[in-house]
Amino acid sequence: MNTALLYHLLDVDPADGPAELLHRARGSRHLPHLVLSALADDQVRMGEPARAELRRARARADHYTRLARELARSTGVRAIRGLPLAGYYPDGLLRPQDSLDLVAPDEAALWQAVVRLVTDHPVEAIDVTLLGDRPHHTAVTVRWPAEDPLLDPWFRVHLTTAALPGDGATVPVRPYLVADDHVECLIALAESHLLAPGAPEAPCDPLALLDLAALADQPFEPAETAAVLAAYRLAPEAAALLDLAAPRLPLGTLAAVRTALTPELAPEHRRRTEAATAPRLPVRHGTLLRRTVLRHTWDEARLLPTADAVLLLTPVADYLLATPTTTPTPAARTTALHSLHHWDMSC
Repeated sequence: MNTALLYHLLDVDPADGPAELLHRARGSRHLPHLVLSALADDQVRMGEPARAELRRARARADHYTRLARELARSTGVRAIRGLPLAGYYPDGLLRPQDSLDLVAPDEAALWQAVVRLVTDHPVEAIDVTLLGDRPHHTAVTVRWPAEDPLLDPWFRVHLTTAALPGDGATVPVRPYLVADDHVECLIALAESHLLAPGAPEAPCDPLALLDLAALADQPFEPAETAAVLAAYRLAPEAAALLDLAAPRLPLGTLAAVRTALTPELAPEHRRRTEAATAPRLPVRHGTLLRRTVLRHTWDEARLLPTADAVLLLTPVADYLLATPTTTPTPAARTTALHSLHHWDMSC
């Protein structure tokens, strides 16, 4: 992986120079940081504003690394997707990280990690989603401003009790992700493609192609890797990703994985056809009602049914639950706040 590959994947003529490459990368929120790091590695001339942007991006990536290490030690959560993938990039190249993705072994560990984040950072948003009904999985995203909130992406940490959420229909939630590190990264890329609009025929974004390039020389065992992808219900997405990448970059050891995936495609398509008539997985998003004093003694969130709605009380905030297609009205929020006040008085 090098600057030449960036010119190729971003469809920029090298004759147009590094400024045009960076301009093209500006179409993505994070790709400029990768391009800047590659240009710095090539010792391309750049002014102080570009150097400052790159310094902030490196500091952001370093902070994510420290944060993942500290939370793993104190709560048992572990990083998946972006941070592990960054470890396969060449030294000096900065993989874009939209968020720090963490999976928790259970709900108690998830909320312990959220409490730590809220305690140690100027968190301005806490979003909560419940997947499923009884039992359910919990996903929480916390966000706080970057050093320059206008120029840089905000810090975002996504925590979940379900490593792979599926599509809510034909591909189920798979709570656990257990494989060799490089295979887990390939699984994560396939899952991301599953969730991409228009997948699996959707165009592959440049970052996914760069991730595949970073993984191309890893020691994949073709038959075993294909079997693991099939077990995680992701053979079609992995095959589609590799087919999209093949004309653009050398696949290395992944070429044999693509060949081994072929027998797994038809069985997975049959399973999805059979599953298409099953009810969709219930998804409920939390509309913030209030931040709370940290409830350090709570190991999990609590559901509070009322006459008109269901409230979610968590260790850090309280929410009104609604489906993705429903927006709570001001009247519903007022009623929910009255219910919370009554609950406060009864405790």
